Amino acid sequence: MVSLTVDLISKSNHFKKQRGISFAQYLKTLTHLHFSNKNIEEIGDLSVCGNLSVLYLYDNNITQIRNLDFASNVTHLYMQNNNITHIDNLHNLRKLSNLYLGGNRIAAVEGLEQLHHLKELHLENQRLGPGEKLLFDSRTLLSLAETLCILNINNNNIDDITELSVLKNLQHFSAALNKLQSIEEIEEVLRLWPQLLLLDLRGNPVCKELKYRDRLITACKSLEMFDGRKVSEATRRFLLWKKSRKHLEEKKQVHTLSANDHLLFNR
Repeated sequence: MVSLTVDLISKSNHFKKQRGISFAQYLKTLTHLHFSNKNIEEIGDLSVCGNLSVLYLYDNNITQIRNLDFASNVTHLYMQNNNITHIDNLHNLRKLSNLYLGGNRIAAVEGLEQLHHLKELHLENQRLGPGEKLLFDSRTLLSLAETLCILNINNNNIDDITELSVLKNLQHFSAALNKLQSIEEIEEVLRLWPQLLLLDLRGNPVCKELKYRDRLITACKSLEMFDGRKVSEATRRFLLWKKSRKHLEEKKQVHTLSANDHLLFNR
């Protein structure tokens, strides 16, 4: 079993290039650790690396997030394309802002309640079992409501995003290649995301709905990029005007019908 330890770090090319510094000093000053695609299966004791801020551990065979209690200065954690099944043991990473866990085997988004600075969460392409979909723990969602700006949940068999509406500060939301069908539910959620700039829902059944693009642009007035295409201000104004005009015509029609009914009643 290949374990990421200080011994493995000592054999790395990066340390060998350092001159005039002891290995102990090197470990204390180390801020970026690059060990992607090294067949690593577990994280060992790295507690002497207290100044680490960025860990690159993607494209390995890690099954569990562990031994990161020391990592209070880590801001970016890259662990995509491993074999992780649960989001565990991240409570001490109080400065973590960017978390990359795409391409794992995670079925539930949980255990992030202590990450009060998390801005980006990437969970795309989980390798789920037949009939499984990515689920979200309500406590985790509430804890991320104020800070999370970017969420990527592409290709995870998701059929409803209503519970994500609490993430009121989202700016980028990617949920392509899922199973979203209800345009009404999506409209309701988008109205609760006033800062959303980028939305990607390509590859969902809802994309086939009549006036899909027009409806969602009018539901989210801040959108700048939708399904890979820019949303111009002119387009937005036209669609909002069109919607407003339709609403006025419907009100006028209802008023006319009510007036006619009143006349018939008084005859």
